[in-house]
Amino acid sequence: MIGTQIRPARPDDEERIRCFLAGLSPHTRTLRFFTGVGAPGAALVRALIAVDERRDALVATTECGEIVAHAMSFRGSCADVEIAVVVTDRWQGFGLGPRLVDALLLRASVKGARTVGMDVLGENRRVLRLIRRLWPDAEMKVASGSVEVTATIDQAGLFAEQRSGGTPLTM
Repeated sequence: MIGTQIRPARPDDEERIRCFLAGLSPHTRTLRFFTGVGAPGAALVRALIAVDERRDALVATTECGEIVAHAMSFRGSCADVEIAVVVTDRWQGFGLGPRLVDALLLRASVKGARTVGMDVLGENRRVLRLIRRLWPDAEMKVASGSVEVTATIDQAGLFAEQRSGGTPLTM
């Protein structure tokens, strides 16, 4: 996406993440967090920028440094890696979500992940369509209004995209 950069989240992103979360519509917050998160608390903000041996976090920023999307992955229980992505309302529909998913999965794949999992609210039709496009063979289980998704990571496709210059971020 022209005018944006994907990079790892950093500790100094705390205030930018807080502003990003506060700027999400109640609907978008609910789709991402499964609840109408109010003012973002310090613990949530820290969790979203935490990067360690079990967790990864990426942000998409504009040229002026504003965070317009966030993605995170963590070692999962139902899959090698579980992911969550949210894009601010005004930047939705421009391809940032799929770019963040590709970047997260490439990074996870380098660390050995072979399967990906996520929980999606059943009403989040846009993401469910994206999942069907990215992983047509994904296993989907409906449970309490959400859809538990498990899919195989297409490592050949991820690495081919990396070589094509599609996603410049690797580690």
